[in-house]
Amino acid sequence: MLGRKSPQDVINSYKKRRNVLPMVIMILAVLMVVIGIAIIIMWLTGGGLSFNLFRREPTPTSTMPPTPVLSPTPSIPPTETPEPTLEATSTPTGPFEYEIKEFDTCYDIAEEFGVDLPTLLAINNFPDGTCPIFPGQLIKVPAPGQTLPTPTPLPADTEPGTRIEYSVQSGDTLASIAGQFNSTQEDILAQNRNKITDENNLPVGLILTIRVFIVTPTPTFAPTSTLAS
Repeated sequence: MLGRKSPQDVINSYKKRRNVLPMVIMILAVLMVVIGIAIIIMWLTGGGLSFNLFRREPTPTSTMPPTPVLSPTPSIPPTETPEPTLEATSTPTGPFEYEIKEFDTCYDIAEEFGVDLPTLLAINNFPDGTCPIFPGQLIKVPAPGQTLPTPTPLPADTEPGTRIEYSVQSGDTLASIAGQFNSTQEDILAQNRNKITDENNLPVGLILTIRVFIVTPTPTFAPTSTLAS
């Protein structure tokens, strides 16, 4: 009979399909394993092939705009106020020399420099408080506040030969100094060999070394009055 299969043919055909089906399933399984292994290897090694299966779309995140950094306001440096520079004026420590000008007087000079008039007269050895000055003359002017030292009386128990220091006063001479301290002119010159240049002109204020009480004072007797007969 044409177009119809015998039962035996149907059975044989079924057996063939049954034998082929497991083979196909096995081949498909092997392919799936191979493909799976290939995908895992490429994914681990970062291969260039990408699969949408493992691709995950990035979730958009809202990015806030960066906060503007405010630069600090420039501060204006304080203006330095220059301190006034004090210029030191030279104050004479005196005594110093001054050249006499026309119409100068000793009083005017003492007033101009603020010095003691008697000291000005004394250190220039002007006699009896006079002021014999003339234009062009050089005189000595003491320092402001400078005065002549006042001689201190010696104690009565001072040992003979004791050395003291004495400042020459106005009108002093070697004879008057020797008589005041019971010394001698010769001894005063010997003690002050490097200080006295002119024994007849002792500068006022010169410090002399004097040995006191080396001679016995000579008593002075009052003149005897004669009674008229």
